[in-house]
Amino acid sequence: MSSTSININITVAQLNFTIGDLTGNAAKMIQAARQAAAAQADIVVFSELALTAYYPGDLLDDSGFMARVESAFETLLQASRQSPALHWVIGLPVRRAAPGKKLRNALRVIRGGQVLLEYAKQLLPTYNIFDERRHFEPGEDAAQVLRIRGVRAGFLICEDGWNDDAQAYAVNPFERLRSAAPDLVIAVNASPSHTGQRAQRHRIFSAASERHQLPIVYVNQIGGHDQLVFDGASFAVEPQVGVVFEAARFAEDVVTLRFDKGRFLTLAGAAPAPVPAEGLCVMAFYQRQIVLGLRDYARRCGFSRAVVGCSGGIDSALTLALAVEALGAANVAAITMPSAFSSAGSVDDSEILCRNLGIALLRHPIHALVAEFSGGFQNAFGQPLQGIALENLQARLRGTALMAYSNSFGHLLLTTGNKSELSVGYCTLYGDTNGGLGLIGDLYKTEVFVLARHLNEAAGRELIPQAILDKAPSAELAPGQKDEDSLPPYPVLDELLKLLIEGRDLAHDEYQRASDFVAQLRADPENRAMMERIRGLIARNEYKRRQAPPVIRLRARAFGAGRQMPIAAHLE
Repeated sequence: MSSTSININITVAQLNFTIGDLTGNAAKMIQAARQAAAAQADIVVFSELALTAYYPGDLLDDSGFMARVESAFETLLQASRQSPALHWVIGLPVRRAAPGKKLRNALRVIRGGQVLLEYAKQLLPTYNIFDERRHFEPGEDAAQVLRIRGVRAGFLICEDGWNDDAQAYAVNPFERLRSAAPDLVIAVNASPSHTGQRAQRHRIFSAASERHQLPIVYVNQIGGHDQLVFDGASFAVEPQVGVVFEAARFAEDVVTLRFDKGRFLTLAGAAPAPVPAEGLCVMAFYQRQIVLGLRDYARRCGFSRAVVGCSGGIDSALTLALAVEALGAANVAAITMPSAFSSAGSVDDSEILCRNLGIALLRHPIHALVAEFSGGFQNAFGQPLQGIALENLQARLRGTALMAYSNSFGHLLLTTGNKSELSVGYCTLYGDTNGGLGLIGDLYKTEVFVLARHLNEAAGRELIPQAILDKAPSAELAPGQKDEDSLPPYPVLDELLKLLIEGRDLAHDEYQRASDFVAQLRADPENRAMMERIRGLIARNEYKRRQAPPVIRLRARAFGAGRQMPIAAHLE
């Protein structure tokens, strides 16, 4: 790093872009650039693929999409002439003519209507939820550095900065960039949020800053995009010190920092507020991730209201409480649909829950519908409807009623399945899997209870009734039915599922606890047989998960794009 004494002002523009909304995204960037100019910033930095939002997927292949991207970029170029001294760092896809993929994931630095620098992402992730090699060609193994008022700024795009231990890729762009001797590294990112991700970002970039003796500005995206939620939490790192600044988490934030002699300061010249090493507790993280994910998913899909089937159980209760927080009580409907097997407590508990949440409870009994359908089935096919077929009929009639309500009144139907149930197929296709989004589908059943208690504690009152927290889980589709009639107790099942589904993607402590627990189970032959049965259920029910609604991703490996398994496969 050079010993320059010149300081520059850097605006971190952490914005909630919408995938494909090129006009709207450009307008957000122009507004942020005006704020930057008003703060006398020298450079305003946007996130990875900011112009399209991350990730546009096969929109990149659509005819005319890149022409729209280029038109929106021209709008930004024109706008940059209004503040000719301000540099804009813009993430966007760009075309290329050589053999290979026809696009690159790039950033451009513009000023006063001109492109001063273009850098293309070198490391394209193709794992878990990422599939960038599907659309992009890697950039050249070359550093890009630009002098801004005497300060040499180098640039990286997301994954390029995550490989400084050189374990995942043969190329390490950080090494190449260091050789170009920048004073400062600007890294633009679209880093989806999950448990432990904030700490991992801080650890990786603090280590890189220390190793290369380079200050780093890390700018992230914010907002919910289908399954993924981006938490923002952009930050700045100094060698020897670590993280010295952090932007808001789960919210837009436009903040201007002064970079002076290798240090990040406020515009007034003071040190930024200290950044706590510990972030949110896990349950507070889950709560904020789900609320932002639902709020943005509904808004972007054109919904302002949601509906939930209210069984009186913990899953629907937690879903309703989170929906109310995200959308407001006036915009959430709850429907109870008792059958002949529903307990009186289920309806009573639903009434108390909805009263606590400030929402109306609508009633649509299905007793008569079940009887009529069952009679018609026997008349048509010569045998009574019974067993699993009768149980699933109830779930499907409820799903039909909920979808009819959604179609009639314009509400987004939220599914209520948790990760434990989805793992083993303890759900009814075209029944309780109906809907547009699952809020708790990445929470194991044991976590559902803990999060429900957290909501009560955070509210300082009983949102979810204690009776719902205390009752044994049951689908109530048969007389006296309990979940543990078909499944191991959830504290046992969940530890096994964590290993089978997430494995080494678990946090170290969580992996160790699950491994030790399952090792003890294996000592008993009966438990070994149970474990094989659960393993088989996970594999056999992939077809259900493939047809289920998307679930908001909370953990490192969620069902959906992050876990791509075949449906028709033989389990050894």
